[in-house]
Amino acid sequence: MDTSPTALFDSYEQDFLQFIETIHQKLDVSEGTDKEQRKASLRRVEMELDEADEMVSQMEIEIQGIPQSVRAQYQSRLRSAKAELSKHKKLLVDSRAQLARMDLLSSSTNPGGYPSSDDPYGPSSDRTRLLAGTSLLEEGTKRLQQSQQIAIETENQGADILMNLRTQREQIENSRNTLQRADLAIDRASGTLKKMVRRMYQQRAVTYSIIGVLVLLIVIIIWEKLSG
Repeated sequence: MDTSPTALFDSYEQDFLQFIETIHQKLDVSEGTDKEQRKASLRRVEMELDEADEMVSQMEIEIQGIPQSVRAQYQSRLRSAKAELSKHKKLLVDSRAQLARMDLLSSSTNPGGYPSSDDPYGPSSDRTRLLAGTSLLEEGTKRLQQSQQIAIETENQGADILMNLRTQREQIENSRNTLQRADLAIDRASGTLKKMVRRMYQQRAVTYSIIGVLVLLIVIIIWEKLSG
């Protein structure tokens, strides 16, 4: 198993590219299908775009652990993946807009199959319904774009938070290593002090022994002189 710092990034990128290829194929195929099949295909495309979006988020997380010496290369690949994701999200929006226009045009006839009033200013005319539907569609597109922008900003904020957490973790690990080194130094100093104390007691015992011997010799000499 590859345990290099870039292995997970490469794996997520490969999954992302597979999703994009599948999405591109489904968008192309859906052009020539009937309305219901096209709706189902677009729903599947939406789910796969969510999966691709998740892969990009994982790539953003993994890039924080890539060494600085090669990070620029992977940042370029990440930007390319984001651009590809945004492109296919826009294609999905355009496909849905086209499908909505088809629905709107197909509903412009009455139940009997006869065209409705041609009065361009009548409240029930084709033109009025088409303009109303287009307005609703444009409003929905704007809301979708705003939601995508919010999602991108949230992803960026999440990446910043993860970077800050990683930095804090490194600082904590450095502090812990420093404390461990300090503990080792204290243990060594404590051992040295204990050795010095033992040597002091040993030297004191030797000194007392020498003094005792000298006192004993003095007593013996004095005793011999007095007894002689």
